[in-house]
Amino acid sequence: MISTVLVANRGEIACRVFRTCRELGIATVAVFSDADAGALHAREADTAVRLPGASPSETYLRGDLVVAAALAAGADAVHPGYGFLSENAAFARAVTEAGLRWIGPPPEAIEAMASKTRAKELLGIEPLRDVTAADLPVLVKAAAGGGGRGMRIVRELAELEGALRAASAEAESAFGDGEVFVEPYVEDGRHVEVQVLADAHGTVWTLGTRDCSLQRRHQKVIEEAPAPGLPPALAEELYERSAAAAKAVGYVGAGTVEFLVADGRAHFLEMNTRLQVEHPVTEEVYGTDLVALQIAVAEGAPLPPEPPAPRGHAVEARLYAEDPAADWAPQTGRLHAFGVPGVRVDTGYASGDTVPVHYDAMLAKVVAHAPTRAEAVRRLVHALERAVIHGPATNRDLLVASLRHEEFREVRRLDTGFYGRNLTALAVPPDGGPYAAVAAALAEASRNSGRFGGGWRNVRSQDEVREYGGHEVRYRPLRDGGFEVLAPEGVRVVSAAPDRVRLEVAGVVRDFEPRSYGSGVVHVGPHRLAARPRFTDPRERTLPGSLLAPMPGTVVRLADGLAVGDRVEAGQPLLWLEAMKMEHKVTAPASGTLTALHAAPGHQVEVGALLAVVQTEAVVQTEAAVHTDAQEDQTA
Repeated sequence: MISTVLVANRGEIACRVFRTCRELGIATVAVFSDADAGALHAREADTAVRLPGASPSETYLRGDLVVAAALAAGADAVHPGYGFLSENAAFARAVTEAGLRWIGPPPEAIEAMASKTRAKELLGIEPLRDVTAADLPVLVKAAAGGGGRGMRIVRELAELEGALRAASAEAESAFGDGEVFVEPYVEDGRHVEVQVLADAHGTVWTLGTRDCSLQRRHQKVIEEAPAPGLPPALAEELYERSAAAAKAVGYVGAGTVEFLVADGRAHFLEMNTRLQVEHPVTEEVYGTDLVALQIAVAEGAPLPPEPPAPRGHAVEARLYAEDPAADWAPQTGRLHAFGVPGVRVDTGYASGDTVPVHYDAMLAKVVAHAPTRAEAVRRLVHALERAVIHGPATNRDLLVASLRHEEFREVRRLDTGFYGRNLTALAVPPDGGPYAAVAAALAEASRNSGRFGGGWRNVRSQDEVREYGGHEVRYRPLRDGGFEVLAPEGVRVVSAAPDRVRLEVAGVVRDFEPRSYGSGVVHVGPHRLAARPRFTDPRERTLPGSLLAPMPGTVVRLADGLAVGDRVEAGQPLLWLEAMKMEHKVTAPASGTLTALHAAPGHQVEVGALLAVVQTEAVVQTEAAVHTDAQEDQTA
């Protein structure tokens, strides 16, 4: 029997495995990088071992350090979680060679399936080798890992070489393996997968289907089980192919076989030889704990001949610290308050934690289960709308809008092109922003009013103007301590205090609880409102054409031959930043001349850091005219 488990992972992944271990009476060991010294998974474990450094390559991807940590902490088993080393056969062997039990598939099965190229070869599927224009579009894909990293769509043959280089660099950084391959890109198919679980006695379960079609940057955003609207005959085919793939490699443990369904046909994508991020929807539908089953199988226990019967429907939304309207830019910073009511939440964060720059931007998986799909979606929307998320910008509003969209709700066009078609319409703030701005303004005014320590003035007050989240609020303090709202119109103030404001709009009274943490952002319900300062700071002014870092990260490379004095075109890629395990392209804001370049490969930059300056012809001519005028003034 296993007594102590080290989880070779971090964040939500580690916390999820720890939860099951506690329920089974198994002690837990965490590993943590310097950037994760105060992280929730390090706090929750019975024992925690430091891995010196911050980047994945020097910490969580160092199998030798992880094995040493397990031995030092007295663990007798290692659970790889999902991501990092979870599909690394060499790591699995190192664990067993050290006398530890491996909670995962045999290394031989990992080698056969974890590399997407070898998995396809095993199943008789050849990757593209000599790509021609007739093959386009194609997908460049990392042979190892997953999560959308190391993937690039190529629509022009001239882009292929750069895509291969970028995907390889990203894969090397994320997984320690830079191998990539090319396959045909199926436009707007459904991403459907099958959960498998096998023991060492020849039993293989197929635990239904999952639909994971709503994706951004090839990374899943919303998942559900079972896959809705899938023809029974096609579902049965997926079960048979998945079980056959597991048996072909002598698979043991939990795994997932993924397909792209288009035109009624299922195209094999890959087999993930690990637990998947979206496994909770399967757990909810089948009423089982996949981590507990993984541990039981690793201890040698046989599975029952048949899996439990499915019940109802489950939907999962991945809550990310990111800005969908800004090309999904990841966000970092302190999570002042965090909580989601009434549903299952798998997370690696708690109120007061900081979202770091080094790792994935996912804050939590929010999961709802109900007898029907419609009920599960309604429960999930309700929970997300009432979630308290005070800190960095998130994709919460996008998740709610996606779940309510008719294409998703009616399973009308459920495919990987969902966000490509609908992002502009979905990435909009929730309704009620103007009234949330009123509440923010009046809460601030209440803190500063005479009723809370200021002096009374027996004169008519001037109108006050504030702006929050682009919404202008105009109000007037009254002699009785109250407020009159002048804009937006139709708002009556019932009461106003620093932490609670009651407003009546069209006869309906609503309560608001504004919260501010001194960061220039006010949180009012689902609204995250940036406050416009009354007076601008001259130090914040930047030169025209300044290219600022959209996020904190590391400069991984510059465009080939880029140098000061070069002529650049609007939209031309100038450099690439790596943040939260993803590469982000930074382009020229306008056509002009590169007059300054402050970035170099390896440089760590903070959000807002000046990377480069591109001066347009108009700016150059204006500066020349100013310089000429100044010379004429001096000679006059």
